[in-house]
Amino acid sequence: MSARTLFVTTALPYANGPFHIGHIMEYIQADIWVRFQRMHGHTVHFVGADDAHGAPIMIAAEKEGVTPQAFVERIAAGRRQYLDGFHIGFDHWHSTDSPENVELSQSIYRGLRDAGLIDVRPIEQFFDPVKGMFLPDRYIKGECPNCGAPDQYGDACENCGAVYAATELKNPFSALTGATPELRVSEHYFFRLSDPRCVRFLREWTRGDDRWGEPRLQPEVLAKAREWLGAETNEGGDGGSLADWDISRDAPYFGIEIPDAPGKYFYVWLDAPIGYLASLKALCRERGIDFDALLADPATEQVHFIGKDIIYFHVLFWPAMLHFAGRKTPDRVNVHGFITVSGAKMSKSRGTGISPLRYLEIGMDPEWLRYYLAAKLNSHVQDVDFDPDDFLARVNADLIGKYVNIASRASGFVARQFDGRVLPADEVEDDAQRERVARLAAQVSDAYEEREFGAVARLTMAYADEINQYFDANRPWEMAKDPAQRDALHRVCSRCLVAFHRLTVLLAPMLPATAARVAELFGTPPLRWEDLGVADGTVSPVRSIGRYSHLMTRVEAKQLDALFEPPAETAKPLAPHAGAGATTKATTPTVSIDEFARIDLRIARIVDAQPVEGSKKLLRLEIDLGEERTRTVFSGIRAAYEPQALVGRMAVVVANLAPRKMKFGVSEAMVLSASADDPDRPAALYLLDVHEGAQPGMKVS
Repeated sequence: MSARTLFVTTALPYANGPFHIGHIMEYIQADIWVRFQRMHGHTVHFVGADDAHGAPIMIAAEKEGVTPQAFVERIAAGRRQYLDGFHIGFDHWHSTDSPENVELSQSIYRGLRDAGLIDVRPIEQFFDPVKGMFLPDRYIKGECPNCGAPDQYGDACENCGAVYAATELKNPFSALTGATPELRVSEHYFFRLSDPRCVRFLREWTRGDDRWGEPRLQPEVLAKAREWLGAETNEGGDGGSLADWDISRDAPYFGIEIPDAPGKYFYVWLDAPIGYLASLKALCRERGIDFDALLADPATEQVHFIGKDIIYFHVLFWPAMLHFAGRKTPDRVNVHGFITVSGAKMSKSRGTGISPLRYLEIGMDPEWLRYYLAAKLNSHVQDVDFDPDDFLARVNADLIGKYVNIASRASGFVARQFDGRVLPADEVEDDAQRERVARLAAQVSDAYEEREFGAVARLTMAYADEINQYFDANRPWEMAKDPAQRDALHRVCSRCLVAFHRLTVLLAPMLPATAARVAELFGTPPLRWEDLGVADGTVSPVRSIGRYSHLMTRVEAKQLDALFEPPAETAKPLAPHAGAGATTKATTPTVSIDEFARIDLRIARIVDAQPVEGSKKLLRLEIDLGEERTRTVFSGIRAAYEPQALVGRMAVVVANLAPRKMKFGVSEAMVLSASADDPDRPAALYLLDVHEGAQPGMKVS
């Protein structure tokens, strides 16, 4: 295959919270595919971005007392630890709240307007009389007009997949205040998706092939698209269930202004996918690439990885919008299912949720998860189940018992007996063995290209089994005792190490960090597909091996126990300043007197208080507990107290709390405070007052 140029994206995460495991699964899937393409020498522009606009961001920022831009910036600052932690190699991470996205969104809108596909119509829209604003669809809930499912959002049903107008909901209510919304008239802008031109184009596009003659949509996705498009008439003008798309929202709204329409903003789903282009444009600017020329080049392939919940937007709205604005349409849209845990829907409260950050924090190898998810992924729209027992068994059996086992067994003989020198592949393999490797390489390459990652796992582990069986059959531990078999020992172990290197090449898109360590172990450059040594004129680069050290450890059951350990429940006392009529929060379960007696509460004097550099929440306190030394405590009360106001003040502390190592130092106790437990009052923290006469070190009981 000739060199390819690919523009690859994943769905944009909404910038109102950290990544969840569904994001990580999608990013891993795309990253594996991208790494495979690059190993073949293809040029890939792999970009992502935060979906930063919309009412939820605006409302969340309002609750925190910050601007939407500051809110989004805080969320974005936490992205890198996930991406680096799981070896996800985006070339650029951007935001839809960017100059590039403003320019591109307004340009595409003008193209649609010039094509006669924008209408302005007065509509009745729900208005929250308590909040004083028109309600976005996602802040209106009710019963689905199609299937009757309760508690559905105002734009689409999560139960049956129906798409509708919010005004079609039965028994609607405001998700912000619970109030019954009022219908008021407002002018809105519509993209005429039901226009016969759009319908004809989408029927052709959804049934079409990519440049390699493969369907651009999976069979399941095509079937859903045909259902939405409806039966085709002779004129091709029947739009089935397609409805014109409301692309505007009224102020106040955090988004991009619609040109020549004061007080009107693009609905987030118009500018969100354009964020793909905006991120690419920012990358092109950084690298000195002509963005317009890149997308205008017919050879550039545009490939999207998305979840099955956003098919409608990506196979109807997005390509139609691009086409009629005179821009390139996607070559492929690769759709995956959801991720479940032991067959159950993700739920933190039930202990069936996986926190990607906790996975990393407790020291679990990110490549365990990359391999396990890959082994379950294929080209179909199927849910992926994370089963803890299966995870432990598969990772330990495949990666440790089969793959790594080859190097750990063979390397010692070569290092001790032959000074690390590995015989060339053409000296240790016969024609049949080389043909076996060539077939394997072709099968694995096809499987990667088609996103049949589960097949890659099966094929590579079958080959690992063969090599382990070859090693066992030749019994090198006995050969090493016989000087007459020295040459045979060298050939057997060299063949195993050449095979291990080849296995690493095949698995490198899934295990990039391990692949880098293996390249260092063998003293070779970063691994390329041609290192398999099966193409014309190429040979395996393996000639020697350095000192072997463990490449990967086994999964322990206790690590999975820690991963699924439910969050600790903590009691939050009622704020002492709650006025008449204030409602109390439910307390946590009761404790026995013996359990309470284990907590050593004591009086302390705060002798120094300083802000912690690099933290917006913490103060560093030095406290006197009547001991021979002071203790250091890091306390999250910075929003409520000025440091100098705390010096000399008495406080109640937990004196026997285990020291906790933090980024900024070791915290040796806990200062107690009361909280209003009110997200609208983040600074509502109150240190407990100590009566005059109490001295540092006195016990509280």
